[in-house]
Amino acid sequence: MGKLTNEQLSHFEEFGFLKVENLIDSEKIIDPIIEEYHGVLSNLADELYAEGKISSKYEDLPFGERITKIYSDSGENYNQFFDFSLPQTGIKEDTPFWTGPAIFNALMHESLLDAVESIIGKEIYSNPIQHVRIKVPDKHAPRDENGMIKFGTTPWHQDAGVATKEVDNTDMLTVWFPLMDANEENGCLQVVPGSHVGKVLTHCPGFNPKTGKKESILNGGFGLSIPTTEFEDQNAMAVPMKKGDALFLTKKTVHSALPNISDAIRWSFDLRYQPIGQPTGRDIFPGFVARSLENPDQIIKDAETWDDLWHSTRDKLSKEEQFAFNRWDGDDIACA
Repeated sequence: MGKLTNEQLSHFEEFGFLKVENLIDSEKIIDPIIEEYHGVLSNLADELYAEGKISSKYEDLPFGERITKIYSDSGENYNQFFDFSLPQTGIKEDTPFWTGPAIFNALMHESLLDAVESIIGKEIYSNPIQHVRIKVPDKHAPRDENGMIKFGTTPWHQDAGVATKEVDNTDMLTVWFPLMDANEENGCLQVVPGSHVGKVLTHCPGFNPKTGKKESILNGGFGLSIPTTEFEDQNAMAVPMKKGDALFLTKKTVHSALPNISDAIRWSFDLRYQPIGQPTGRDIFPGFVARSLENPDQIIKDAETWDDLWHSTRDKLSKEEQFAFNRWDGDDIACA
């Protein structure tokens, strides 16, 4: 069982984060995910090879080496093929994503939900802001015309800052866990203890934390980032984790990911949960009731129903004007 102790809850409340060791069952939860993604990668390799975008399918390589070769060979990043959420913009009727049964089982993992319940209560909603992160080694990562890595270091942010303002009224909880060991070399997360106390900080669109300047998101791809003038980044601490560990973050805990300077991929899940009935911050995407004592009949219990929710959402949104989730315009003085 994953129920958290009073000591753990006190740590989470004081520092805004909590690492729990051996919470996710590797054999029953993580290994089936890895196996499922082998099939997704094979389908992607078949498609790219048929289109002449890669010179080989690299079928004899293990997953990490294979996806690194495919990304490097093609010069493109295909993380959307593996993600179990839709992109924030540009949704089309054939936009790829993967909502397989092993992913659903992870979202519904009993030990994980027990821990979530310890923090937000018994009425649990699976928030649709959720992602798989597959980061190939920086040295082999595809780059844009400016030489910038297309999917590299995750900049400083708060999870509330990358959702709509409605989430400010939500007790949103982040659960991050690696599918393999994550350390400072391959790009584990780093957090700023105590940074969850206070407001949602300014997030600057296209802000490059390395240069301290705004740059085009299209020509740099940094997305949203909190300038380091807004918080005490010198207090940041890396959080190395083993396969099976889980990291809990509040919606206002400032965090980022280190670069992957290793020779292997870094592979992780990024989930959100919240009390039922509160705004998700991306309400046009489909969340679902994961646990409820008050209305147990509302719980989604099978992967097929969850998969159908995402497919019907994609079909609907592909025919509509795209919605903007970003609450920041970059005009704040902190973004100058």
